Amino acid sequence: MQFGPLIKFYRIQQGLTQKELANGICSVPHLSKIESNSKEANEETMGLLLERLGVNLSSITENEGQIKQLVGELNEKIDYYLNDEADDVMEKLKEFEGIIPFTTNLHTYELAKYRYLIFKELLADAQKQYDLLNKQKNIFSQPQLALFSYLYAVWLLKKGIYKKADDLLGSIGKDSKIEISSGELFYHRAIAKTTLEEPGYAIYYGKLALQEFMEDHNFKRILHAMMLLGINYTHSKIYEEAQECFKHLIRNAELLKETKLLPEIYHNMGYLQKKLDNYEDAILFFEKSKTLQTNQNTHYLITTYSIGEIYLELSNEDRAREAFLEVYELSKMLGSRKYRILSNYYLMNLESPEKSLAYTESKVIPYLEESDGKSEELIGFYKMLSNHYQKIGRFDQAVKYIEKIN
Repeated sequence: MQFGPLIKFYRIQQGLTQKELANGICSVPHLSKIESNSKEANEETMGLLLERLGVNLSSITENEGQIKQLVGELNEKIDYYLNDEADDVMEKLKEFEGIIPFTTNLHTYELAKYRYLIFKELLADAQKQYDLLNKQKNIFSQPQLALFSYLYAVWLLKKGIYKKADDLLGSIGKDSKIEISSGELFYHRAIAKTTLEEPGYAIYYGKLALQEFMEDHNFKRILHAMMLLGINYTHSKIYEEAQECFKHLIRNAELLKETKLLPEIYHNMGYLQKKLDNYEDAILFFEKSKTLQTNQNTHYLITTYSIGEIYLELSNEDRAREAFLEVYELSKMLGSRKYRILSNYYLMNLESPEKSLAYTESKVIPYLEESDGKSEELIGFYKMLSNHYQKIGRFDQAVKYIEKIN
């Protein structure tokens, strides 16, 4: 505990001048040196100064231990994804924010606060916290520096900056003594690899994360890791493993009443059934996902879009049109340019296939190339245009899109 700056803090808080506080205890220059930590006060002088300020020395020492304990509890609540309990601990810590800067817990608290803001997806506040910590990183311990890098990588993932996040996570080695569970590090590496469409690596890190979470009996994070594995098994066409993952997920999420996670599980099970051409089952799971969501979010938008695609495969044009109209209106409200363009394409295709081909080349493909890279969706449009140009004898154009696929 830095008692000099702490005395200054309480003196200013109570509106006292140095002369008023020092009167009868020590000289003003002596107090000034104590407050700046350039001179240590003896125990008797310190006791008298704190007594005049109405501060109990033993309670301050006790507070430091309590702060350390609360920081540990906050990290534990985030580890186990206990949202409301993390909020409660953070509220308790805020009561100590006035004295935390004078304790040995300053950096551990500020890092835990950064993690909490990311956990709550308060990304603008997390950016401010990052800026604050970045100015102090030169005096971090090696484990604190590794934790800071990890948390920044997680923030980047939340912001959609996947490659930079992956590179940063890859730079955190086993010898870094990072103050975070290995399961969390593996899990976020798996997320990075998933978003970068590297399912092999995502499965590898997902399995490592799952093993760590199982050893910790961290049931919520077990579900999260299994979700990632199911998604990546699907992308890797390991459909039997994917099916088993989602079956376990549905059973356990329903038992644990994980209503926030169930819509995502049902959606991904629906996507798997779509890949298996089990269209009726796919629609069933997509509809179950929709019933647990509001229509004010992107997840609902994507699920509805998937339903529209299946009805199109089933040649049910009326139901497909209904779904894509809903997607189009909702995408405008949510500001989703991607799904506005894609739903507009399908609505146009239902009315005039020729016009939709021109729209594909002028709007759909340029947008997807710019934003999604070589996504499965983009490759599907390449194939469609290549097939179209082959049919009408425009082989130069057909070759152009085949080359794009390759």
